[in-house]
Amino acid sequence: MDMRQPKIRVRRYSDSNRSHLKFVVNYREAGKRKRSFFEAQAQANSFATFKNAELKRNGIEGAEFPTSLRVMAQNAVELLKPFGKTIMDAAQYYVAHLKASERSCTVKQLLAELLDAKESKGVSRRHLDDLRQRAGRFAASFGERIVATISGREIEEWLDSLNVGPQTHNHYRNAVRLAFNFAVRRGYATENPATKTEKANVLRAPPGILNVTQAARLLEIATPDVLPHIAIGLFAGLRRAEIERLDWSEIDFESGLIEVKAEKSKTAQRRFVTLQPNLREWLLPVRKHRGLITPEDFNKHFIQTREIAGITEWPDNALRHSFASYHLAHFKNAAGTALELGHHDSRVTFAHYRELVRPKEAARYWNIQPETSAKVVPLVAR
Repeated sequence: MDMRQPKIRVRRYSDSNRSHLKFVVNYREAGKRKRSFFEAQAQANSFATFKNAELKRNGIEGAEFPTSLRVMAQNAVELLKPFGKTIMDAAQYYVAHLKASERSCTVKQLLAELLDAKESKGVSRRHLDDLRQRAGRFAASFGERIVATISGREIEEWLDSLNVGPQTHNHYRNAVRLAFNFAVRRGYATENPATKTEKANVLRAPPGILNVTQAARLLEIATPDVLPHIAIGLFAGLRRAEIERLDWSEIDFESGLIEVKAEKSKTAQRRFVTLQPNLREWLLPVRKHRGLITPEDFNKHFIQTREIAGITEWPDNALRHSFASYHLAHFKNAAGTALELGHHDSRVTFAHYRELVRPKEAARYWNIQPETSAKVVPLVAR
């Protein structure tokens, strides 16, 4: 097969409307057919010679491919070389991005779909409210933006603009990351830009707990409507939301177990918590067969109880943290404490609560119990 390039030649030209032009050279440039006209044959020959030399130098492909595109392609190759990628790799990646942008949606629409999907899967109301609040704040800033066009840098700048503590920063980051994971699954984005943001460094302080005297005083002051909630928090370690959903019928005084149903648990997993002897003594005088443990106006009465007990500084999640710390110190079984708390990993429990309480104080804590002569009477902390 003859692969020689066709030679560009000078041809005679005749046109009554342009009688002064006598010669023509036909050639291709940037993939298009072109013609140049000349009055003198010497000029035409010179031009044809130049074009033949150019054709020989660049080849047929060079004549068919625009110079601007050749330069652009070469620049692209140099940019991609450090990453070991080709122009085709880059084109395919960008086309995927463009297609995702075309079928993408706004942040506001994404949040609505995410909340509907979560609700349909039966996630807890508390989780939904938290997601609605945190991702909703992101939607307030980016509501009408197309999801696929938002960069990691924009998300990081937004997180920094919140001016919140490290732990809260990470909570917001997790909510946004969850939303973009959902966007990727729905095909609204090709990647999750939130994963490119930096996680804030949280310096964990020891969990705040009540001392034995404070715990005893709190129970001594508590009225029958708030006493069960406080006692279960201190001696069973249920989360506040779990106690608020707990029904009296879920406390089995015969078997000595408290049932935390899956739909009432933060982890959406059913578990049984031990009804400790001193907790049993606190609950028996105010026991009911059914009905919620926690009254609707609990918070108001709980605050009053704390004030009367003289507890001015209330540690975050103090009831549950107190239970975990005193339980681990007294029973010396991280796996057992984790099981009671509903933790998946006893290492987390051990790392958070070990050495917060001395064994002697733990023994006093688990001996806090009421006298039996009345419903709520002065207690003995042995």
